[in-house]
Amino acid sequence: MKSKNKNSPPAVSPARAAAFDILLRVEGESSYSPELLHSRTYSSLSTADHALTTELVMGVQRWRSLLDLRISEISAQPLAKLDLEILTALRLAFYQLGWLSRIPARAAIHESVELVKRARKRSAAPFVNAVLRRYASVLSVSAESAPEIRRDSLEALAAGSAHPSWLVERWAQAYGLEAALAICRHDQSIPVTAIRLRDRDAEVRLREEGIDLVPGALLASARLVRHGDITRTSTFREGLCVIQDEASQLVAALVGKGTRILDCCAAPGGKTRALSDYNPRAGITAVELHPQRARLLRKLLSPPQSAEETEASDEIRTHTINVISADARQLPFTVKFDRVLVDVPCSGTGTLSRNPEIKWRLQPADLSDLQGRQQAILRAALAQVAAGGRVVYSTCSLEREENEDVVESVLQQDSSFRRVDCEVELQGLRQQEKLTWDGTPSLVHGPYLRTLPGVHPCDGFFAAILEKL
Repeated sequence: MKSKNKNSPPAVSPARAAAFDILLRVEGESSYSPELLHSRTYSSLSTADHALTTELVMGVQRWRSLLDLRISEISAQPLAKLDLEILTALRLAFYQLGWLSRIPARAAIHESVELVKRARKRSAAPFVNAVLRRYASVLSVSAESAPEIRRDSLEALAAGSAHPSWLVERWAQAYGLEAALAICRHDQSIPVTAIRLRDRDAEVRLREEGIDLVPGALLASARLVRHGDITRTSTFREGLCVIQDEASQLVAALVGKGTRILDCCAAPGGKTRALSDYNPRAGITAVELHPQRARLLRKLLSPPQSAEETEASDEIRTHTINVISADARQLPFTVKFDRVLVDVPCSGTGTLSRNPEIKWRLQPADLSDLQGRQQAILRAALAQVAAGGRVVYSTCSLEREENEDVVESVLQQDSSFRRVDCEVELQGLRQQEKLTWDGTPSLVHGPYLRTLPGVHPCDGFFAAILEKL
């Protein structure tokens, strides 16, 4: 028997192997695909391989229900009886065959069969091969592509956009059918990469490093990446710019100026960094529940070490940031703060284009569980505010239970706070030329900030400003 050539290419490309492994962890371990894609494990992938891995992982997660429907139409085996490894290999191949015209069918079929063998499911390889060849033959007669998302009915909108029906129904009821359609379309698209510039020379440096930028849609400090991988630039590695959605940047801007600032739920640290940049002389305390994440946060927020980096960042870091590990429901402080950010853990339904796995995990009952925790955190935060100080409560959720209902239920129990009209604050940011968006009334609902993905050029965020009387 001939020995295998040591120089022969692997049976599975690095990109498809990485995508397969990530999808297994997302499904089997409830991991999050963006965290895995940007983890050290896959940092050695080439730029092209990492781009394909990202396309495959996010595409399969975005269109999972529709992929499963197509598989069930072709497969003689019910999906419930398929091992996760087999179903994942089929989803990967169906996505490549039906959605990615640039991928040769033979490559998608061959490597998915090899992935099954690699996962020690060799006996299922003939089944997978037969299903994929049958689907390829169907496509050769009637080519498929990403479906047109239509609003004929809520059921058709949910099915065609690969969303759970209960979520689409909620959005249509809360925001109207047109907005629900816009949200679903946005969720199924590749989101733009927004950055926040932290240094006056950052934009010039990024362009010199091959990054094509255009102005942000909402904020003067924001830029949108039109072309290039910003994470591979020295400008990004030195912390002179950060990846941050514009709605997230806007929430941090609403916190305003203070001398003692508390960030109650700080990790992963994007808003904490923004607060420190907006308040260069403030003392900032960042709270994170999990010790490991608190350690990572300290490392992220620590000053640069080299003299060159320190000189470049003098304007950014002229204050102290104290990171502590604590439960935000039981804050261990005796001092009072004049500004508090309460960016609570939430369902994340405003970020489904970036975190599509959320829509397959979230259940209606989860909203009540989250609401109880959110109320407890907000109540604890209000107790830490000095007279005349402000709290900004925020989520990246589209659901009323996590937003207005939390604020209003807590204020019913504490009459020492008043709601501040967010539109007035937005107009102030516009007068300061920090907010560039022309239609500030569209960013609010009542006294609250409310952005909707697809309706606005950003993720879906909610914010309320509460002032201590």
